Formats: sequence, structure tokens, C-alpha cells
Amino acid sequence: MRVIREGRSREDCELLRLVTARGDVRCRYYPAPTHKAVIFLGGIAGKWGSPARGLYSRLSLELADRGIGALRIRFRHPGELGECEFDALAGIEYLQRHGAHCVALIGHSFGAATAIRAAALSNVVRAVVALCPQSYGAGAVKTLGPQCALLLIHGQEDAVLPAQCSIQLFRVAAEPKRLLLIPGAGHCLEEAAADVEYLVREWLSERLAAMAGPAPPVGGP
Repeated sequence: MRVIREGRSREDCELLRLVTARGDVRCRYYPAPTHKAVIFLGGIAGKWGSPARGLYSRLSLELADRGIGALRIRFRHPGELGECEFDALAGIEYLQRHGAHCVALIGHSFGAATAIRAAALSNVVRAVVALCPQSYGAGAVKTLGPQCALLLIHGQEDAVLPAQCSIQLFRVAAEPKRLLLIPGAGHCLEEAAADVEYLVREWLSERLAAMAGPAPPVGGP
């Protein structure tokens, strides 16, 4: 994999293009001098979408300020699980090459299933946050624990993917796991954006603070 740096954005993050055998994966990278990092994955629409009123942008900046790197990924082929899984794994490889060996994945809706699938294939992912996930294609959730913790957050008023999706995934997932159902919140969690941001930030900070150990070998797309 080759990396092309295309400058910086208004958020002062690095604009990257990961050149892989399947095409170029565009990313926004918020670097931090640490071995810990978080990858953000959007929903089925692709692009730079984010749930909870711009959660991904805010959280990326907050984590970088706390010394945790952040990488936002734009899917090459939104809606294709296998291709999006590949994109996530390319992002993981990039972070590994830059010293990260404790990685967390955050995904919304379709992106949550992608996060679960990629985590199951990586030996450096230690936490997954699934926001209003689809259950289709997320069967690998059974294999995450105990090495990878899982946080499921779902709006109880989700009219796109019912909260039963998260309940189903929670039932089959191994520990450590946590399920939070948010009253009055819909699929994009806009009604509880501040609460979701706090819950995700604190859970991730706690999980990442506990991460340590030697770096596994780098490998990927």
C-alpha cells in the first residue's frame, strides 16, 4: 500500500489517499504521538457522513487532544460489505505503520457492521463502537470477545434499523460488551447527540487507557 498526502483540511487534519490494489481509499487523519488510535466509519451513503450531529468531526479532534490518533475513512464502494471491510483494513494497516497497535473502530448503521467484520480480522483492534448497527453481515460479532470490547448504542425510535438489531447482536456477542438503548432517539441519534458523544468518548478513553502490550506485525492490503 502506498500513501499520498494531499494537504490539510480546515479542521487541520491530514488529507490522505491510501493507494491499494483495489483502488484509492480517501482518509482524514488526526495524528497523535501515541500507539492508540480510532477509526471512524460512516453509513451506507458513504462520503463523510456522521451520526449525532457531526459526532465524528468533534470526537476526532477531542481524541487527538487527548493523545489518541483518529482516522476517518470514506468508502470506495458504499454498501458493499466486502469492499468496505477492505477499506477499514487498509486504514488499520496505515495506523499500524505509524506506530498504532491498539485500535478502536466506530461505525454507524452499515458502517457498524463493517467495523465488526474488520475487527474480527485484525489482531490490533481492541474495541468496537456500533451505533444503530444493522445485524445483517455482522455475524462476526460472536468472535470479538474477549480480546475486543463491544459497545452497542441504539435509538429506541430508530425507524430505519430497529433497536432489536443491537439487542440481537448483544445476545450473541461475548464479553466484554455493553448495550445502551437511548429513549426518544432515531437512527442518526440527533435527539441525543450530546449524550452519545459523552458516552462514546468516555467509554473509548477508558478502554484505550487499559490497552498496552507489544506491537503485532503489520499486514494488510
